[in-house]
Amino acid sequence: MREVRIRDTMSGELRSLEADGEIGIYACGPTVYSRIHIGNARPFVVFSLLARFLRSEGYATKLAINVTDINDKIYTAAAERGISSSELAAEMTAAYFDDTGRLGLGRPDAEPLATETIGPIVGMIADLVEDGHAYESGGDVYFSVRSFDGYGKLSHRPTGEMEQGEGDDAGSLKRDPLDFALWKTHKEGEDTSWESPWGRGRPGWHIECSAMAEAELGQPFTIHGGGSDLVFPHHENEIAQSEAARGTELAKVWMHNGMIETGSEKMSKSVGNIFQLSEAIDAFGAETVVAYLISGHYRQPLAFGEGPLAQAEAGNERLRNFLRENPPAGIEPGAECSAADARFRDALADDFNTPRAMREAFDLVRAVNQRPGDPALAGAGDVLVGMLELVGLGSLAESGEEGPDAAALELLDARNAARAAKDWGRADEIRDQLADLGWEVRDGAEGARLVPRA
Repeated sequence: MREVRIRDTMSGELRSLEADGEIGIYACGPTVYSRIHIGNARPFVVFSLLARFLRSEGYATKLAINVTDINDKIYTAAAERGISSSELAAEMTAAYFDDTGRLGLGRPDAEPLATETIGPIVGMIADLVEDGHAYESGGDVYFSVRSFDGYGKLSHRPTGEMEQGEGDDAGSLKRDPLDFALWKTHKEGEDTSWESPWGRGRPGWHIECSAMAEAELGQPFTIHGGGSDLVFPHHENEIAQSEAARGTELAKVWMHNGMIETGSEKMSKSVGNIFQLSEAIDAFGAETVVAYLISGHYRQPLAFGEGPLAQAEAGNERLRNFLRENPPAGIEPGAECSAADARFRDALADDFNTPRAMREAFDLVRAVNQRPGDPALAGAGDVLVGMLELVGLGSLAESGEEGPDAAALELLDARNAARAAKDWGRADEIRDQLADLGWEVRDGAEGARLVPRA
């Protein structure tokens, strides 16, 4: 079991994950008012693959990625389409499951919905009111930011830069402009609401995640993740309300992925510079999308465009071609292959450095191509597939083409016999017959095999 270290946003330090007990990971999922864009897919991919890697290293791991299906944006988008907010949320939640399912990474262990967590949400708000950290005003309930001494410890923002962005309509109800809504009273035009001790209404965005995270992972849990755009106010507010309510830290490590950028701007539904995940998969394929999303370090912004996607596609094709020629064969790996695999895993253990890990994969391919038959590189196909499985690209080993039929295999056996008898003319004759059938003979240290002709 490797020591795995993650850069903690709060402290700025690399933090080692504790091996004893469960590694709980909570990542903020989408607000389902439209289909998700490729930027929304980055945290899904990063945290799904992190959980996969941790399990491969022997860590007991639980990954929860929520769905925010109660939000102002859902009410607005539903009204524009002339359907109910619950209908829109259900439709877009299903689309989100379909779109992310196409990536081939499996599902998180838990995918809580805000609509299914109303009881815990109301309970947490009631605890905050009872302890003096929250107050009711005009049917709304607000968190009193100045009641929590640690406010700002994640984002490190000065108080003057902590605008909550909740709109002018809430300003007159707050005791302090810094305060933020935990519960919002039912308003005209909102077609869904729930009962609470403060009247009918709905939860605020921040308290939804606090309650869902606690319900799935307890408190504290190991890693809280999400996009870097959520550091403030969303994650800052989660910390304040969760820690004020429970008296313990919310998460031990805060892990934030960088934004997908088009030009100089982050990818955003509100800005309009979006490329839906479903469109990207349709245009480039799921494997290319995954390879693109892990091509940069998760903490850094990632440039979006046809160029980077084409580069990812070309890299995948190189790996796919290598595996066609060097398919897994259950061979004990040579010393260099084992060392490459160790360096690959070491890169993932060091702040989940996927680009460094992928360099190890391509270096292994280059070494085998330069030194075919080297015993130190035996079993390269098996090792490479193991690497790629960890980063969601194991399907590159599946050529999508049928293997040689019985007639082709019989010809290959006949060619092998001719070569053993040093009947080179007959061997060449059979090679040409196989070429007519669409197969190229590749001779290597592990024997002759058939590869589809390009």
